[in-house]
Amino acid sequence: VQLVESGGGLVQPGGSLRLSCAASGFTLGGYVISWHRQAPGKERELVARISSGGGRTNYADSVKGRFTISRDNAQNVASLQMNSLKPEDTAVYYCNGKLGVTEYWGQGTQVTVSS
Repeated sequence: VQLVESGGGLVQPGGSLRLSCAASGFTLGGYVISWHRQAPGKERELVARISSGGGRTNYADSVKGRFTISRDNAQNVASLQMNSLKPEDTAVYYCNGKLGVTEYWGQGTQVTVSS
């Protein structure tokens, strides 16, 4: 049972990346999915969250208008589309799935925004 992130990498400022979070061993449907990030020397912070059905989303102020969270329960995946990336978006990005007291974290994927 695990979440596996992919899609991270090095991108120039202003560029885009799309992160994916795939569930293995369980069904994402019913879980609230969120993306978090942790930059060196900083605490992990919530970036975006999407409800189990996908009808509700919320974002950190720092990424509003630039990032979009989505999910496809039929494919058992969730995504984070990141546009207009800034150097301050550099961090390890983690996917989280939560249903009641059950919670899973992915291993993280590095995103580096640099020229």
